[in-house]
Amino acid sequence: MKAVVFLGENKLEIRDFTDPVPGPDEVVVRMKASGMCGSDLHHLHGPVRTGADLVIEGHEPCGVVDLVGEAVRPTEAKVGDRVMVHHYDGCRTCQFCRSGFTQYCPNARTVFGGLDGHGGHADFMKVPAHALIKLPDSLSFKTGAAISCGTGTAFGAIKRVGLSADETVAIFGQGPVGLSATMLAKAFGARVIAVDVEPSRLEMAKKFGADDVINSAEQDPVTAIRELTRNGAGADKSIECSAIASVRRQAVQAVRPWGTACMVGVFGPIELDSEELIQLRKTVVGSLTFSKNQQEECALFVAERGLDVESLFTNEFRLEEAEKAYELFDQRKIGKGVFIFN
Repeated sequence: MKAVVFLGENKLEIRDFTDPVPGPDEVVVRMKASGMCGSDLHHLHGPVRTGADLVIEGHEPCGVVDLVGEAVRPTEAKVGDRVMVHHYDGCRTCQFCRSGFTQYCPNARTVFGGLDGHGGHADFMKVPAHALIKLPDSLSFKTGAAISCGTGTAFGAIKRVGLSADETVAIFGQGPVGLSATMLAKAFGARVIAVDVEPSRLEMAKKFGADDVINSAEQDPVTAIRELTRNGAGADKSIECSAIASVRRQAVQAVRPWGTACMVGVFGPIELDSEELIQLRKTVVGSLTFSKNQQEECALFVAERGLDVESLFTNEFRLEEAEKAYELFDQRKIGKGVFIFN
């Protein structure tokens, strides 16, 4: 089969791999859609990889079960099932694995698609059967790919802050995760204030339901959010999706006293004045992707509400176009891309 590997230092290749064969508790998924994620670029730009360090990329996989291991029960998976993949494995016995938050396993964590396990930028993907999440019939494979990371991550963040319909949430950064958060938060019934520096992204945020948009390149977002909220107090909640230190600080400053700010963008520092946490009693939390249960819950929520998650993708590619796709993605000449398979 053909598959995409990152060599580091901004280089990638399409290589031939042997078609995978499932072990007793594993399945092989025939890929139908595999999304491109901003975190892929950390691997693409990372140090040189060779030999055993080379893994197949892609941690937003969605497809159809093609083969099942002999120990896999029909209730877990059967040939022909439409599935997403929770892109982690672990020891399967610790409290985190048992709760579905496999990504926090302290004993034997595997991350499929970029770190130490083969991912979905290939014709086939082998995973443990427990990592499969059924894709509702009404959802497309592209929608399933989005839920498998970006949109699911936004859903996990909304759950993390406990957003309710009578609250106002400010969402900083309107990339794929931020736009997903805007769409989902609006579907939850909340008032949404979207913040970004790109007018095109703010226009997309409006289409996805944002009640107000703020171009933080033109005005101070903290002041603007306070002016838009009751008594100038600030938003009840905020979700930060850019991973920029100054924006993280703004996301905390923009919430009211006793409010909650959630950090979603990965890597880099957080720098805050202690007054925000002590005198103003604000809460700052982090959220890394989602649990298996939340991935399923997100898919059902999207299906029940009829949300147009698929429109997050601006470009489709074939696997053989991977070099061009990531060049455009890296240069921000496209929004969110997805590889489509027959």
